[in-house]
Amino acid sequence: MLKSAAPAKPRQPRRTRPMTLAQVRSFLEALARANPAPKSELDYVDPYTLLVAVALSAQATDASVNKATATLFKEAPTPAAMVALGVDGVARHIRTIGLWQGKAKNVVELSRRLIAEHGGTVPRDREKLEALPGVGRKTANVVLNVAFGESTMAVDTHIFRLGNRTGIAPGATVRAVEDALVKRIPADMLRDAHHLLILHGRYVCKARVPECWRCVAATWCNYPAKSPPPASKPPKQ
Repeated sequence: MLKSAAPAKPRQPRRTRPMTLAQVRSFLEALARANPAPKSELDYVDPYTLLVAVALSAQATDASVNKATATLFKEAPTPAAMVALGVDGVARHIRTIGLWQGKAKNVVELSRRLIAEHGGTVPRDREKLEALPGVGRKTANVVLNVAFGESTMAVDTHIFRLGNRTGIAPGATVRAVEDALVKRIPADMLRDAHHLLILHGRYVCKARVPECWRCVAATWCNYPAKSPPPASKPPKQ
């Protein structure tokens, strides 16, 4: 009796090889030419409203956060006003975003802590920022970068994906990708690279199907399975 053939093992996708440092610079220069003034898409007016907006943005889109904070910041633009508004008051504004119950508590408590421990101002210090409720390393990096002009790299899902997919900074963990990006990106480009990569991942190098055919930096990207343009539909008869 003939033995049936063993089922073929699925082909493993080829891993992207790391970019050279020259490729990293050229890749980012191409993104910068296409977007010479990259900035956060969160709405804010000062370091405090930025901190709150970033804390609210976990597992939520920037658009949904902006919609919620448009009314929240009118009623509570300062830590004192946010504490006075209270958890129920904050929740009333942010029910449309993910994890709103916990976020409402964190926003009120971090506002109280800012008043009690920092005179109502946002500290320019990573350790002090990360000690606030609802503020992790990514949020602290965003605040330090955007509000205080520091060359930090906040790694969200988009940047983690790009770091590995393109070869700019492969890593198995968020922290590994962050450390690799800080090490491999030229110092003069690091601050803007934070937003260049986030926006590129959000609008071009998308999770399911990267739109490689319209990527301005594709020449320097090492992704081995670049996506072709979608097939055009035949005209209707």
